[in-house]
Amino acid sequence: MQAQSKNKVLFVVLSVSLVAMFLLNLSLGSVSIPTEAIIDSVFGNEMKTSWEIILWNFRFPKALTAIFVGMGLSISGLMMQTLFRNPLAGPYVLGLSSGSSLGVAIIIMGSSLLPSIFISNYAIVLASSLGSFLVLLAVLVVSQKLRDTMAILIVGLMFGSFTSAIVSVLSYFSTAQELQKFMFWSMGSLANLSWTAIGILSFCVILGLVVSFFTIKPLDAMLLGENYAKSLGLNFNRTRILIIFATSILAGSITAFAGPIAFVGLAVPHLAKLLFQTSNHFILFWGTVLIGAILLLICDSIAQLPGSDYTLPINAITSLVGAPVVIWLLVRKRKIMI
Repeated sequence: MQAQSKNKVLFVVLSVSLVAMFLLNLSLGSVSIPTEAIIDSVFGNEMKTSWEIILWNFRFPKALTAIFVGMGLSISGLMMQTLFRNPLAGPYVLGLSSGSSLGVAIIIMGSSLLPSIFISNYAIVLASSLGSFLVLLAVLVVSQKLRDTMAILIVGLMFGSFTSAIVSVLSYFSTAQELQKFMFWSMGSLANLSWTAIGILSFCVILGLVVSFFTIKPLDAMLLGENYAKSLGLNFNRTRILIIFATSILAGSITAFAGPIAFVGLAVPHLAKLLFQTSNHFILFWGTVLIGAILLLICDSIAQLPGSDYTLPINAITSLVGAPVVIWLLVRKRKIMI
């Protein structure tokens, strides 16, 4: 009962923190917007025209993107760490990010060989999705042939190395302008998404989260080992494919629209485990969702450099802010739960 009460308090604190960080993220930037004005605007009251344009055309879409990206990457990281029983596993461990990078590299760095109709933001999103999907397809085909889960992990890493090698070759023959554009994409960005793009991203993330939710009990069984899970009646191969499929939906769609966002999927599951002190995936699922959204909102708020016209790459901030926090927690707790 004491643990349940503690978890309820933690969930309330995290929920309030999420709302507070969402409002703070909307108010901070090169132009500061009072929180009261934001709340009034949400309820239909008028505000300054310039503030209204900034809020609804730029900051609101970016904040929503941060929430969906944080949730999706965190849950996919949790599933990968449990599936492979490896605390260093993350959402991109299957090579999905490398596949997306290859698709984008072909569009950006092969632009001189492609018609101008293929050089657009939607073409980049489509190429990223296609690259991620092809790697997913290859991993699923291989997973049907392999019974060892760790072998699938190695295959995913090999696919990632293979696609990264092709990207390196394309980079060698590219112009400075093409390299710069590809580098900016690889830094990740939560901005510049239209409402249509956010609608597609939110649909993919929600679909991935729903599929992930149905893997909660199998994930708990997997903690006891593959053989014990099978003795409980778990169809291990089917569950493994479902987890890989859910991770691919989440990581693939997020990479397509926001680029490869580092650290979040690796670190947030550990933060949830250290905070809740449990291996129950039902609790970890909701805790990871909330912490992931909060963390990315915090990182995005810092990246905006409030009061300045500059914006830092979100990838740099996620690592600079998150890594010391996880190191401090691990040193403080002196152990980590798998």
